[in-house]
Amino acid sequence: MKRRDFFKTGARRAAGAVVDTLADSAEQRAASWIRPPFAKRELDFLLACTRCDDCVAACPHDVIFKLPAKLGIQVLGTPALDLANKGCHLCQDWPCVTACEPDALALPVAPDDDPDHEPDRDPDSNLGDDPDDAPSLPKLAVAWIDQESCLPYAGPECGACAHACPVPGALTWQGPKPSIDQNTCTGCALCREACITEPKSVKITTIGRVTK
Repeated sequence: MKRRDFFKTGARRAAGAVVDTLADSAEQRAASWIRPPFAKRELDFLLACTRCDDCVAACPHDVIFKLPAKLGIQVLGTPALDLANKGCHLCQDWPCVTACEPDALALPVAPDDDPDHEPDRDPDSNLGDDPDDAPSLPKLAVAWIDQESCLPYAGPECGACAHACPVPGALTWQGPKPSIDQNTCTGCALCREACITEPKSVKITTIGRVTK
């Protein structure tokens, strides 16, 4: 290998290592908030997001808010989901995503950018009249049930969350007791919004955090 090529290769490797370190750091920090549907990986998201607020305005259920300055200048004004208080309705036409012109939020694309190749679909989704017209559902967060505060686990029947889940098979029942299938659940938090206990018996955790 020529001297010039050697140093070029070394520089590329060093640059790659720096990018990997920055990406890992961004992912670790992102464990503190939940991005809107189909957000890119955190570093790519931060590089693409212009803080234009279009996704915030496009959300018909006011679930998206802007991160505050206390979290740092790098993420100030970027969008996140307020799943502690509201649920994401997984809107059929994904208005927050289609409003994002810089593609910080982007629907799945076909391999090799082939426009004729259809993205993966969720044949069981009931979010639209035609499931073939909807991309696979994104994993937003992790939802789990606190059995110590959930009423059916203590004896009295409840069922407040029974009809809240829009994803078939995500919220299941063992007799009167609800259970969440982690392989199916998107973490949309609509069951949490419907929960009547205080504090809520449905807990929402970011994907990057260890959960119960």
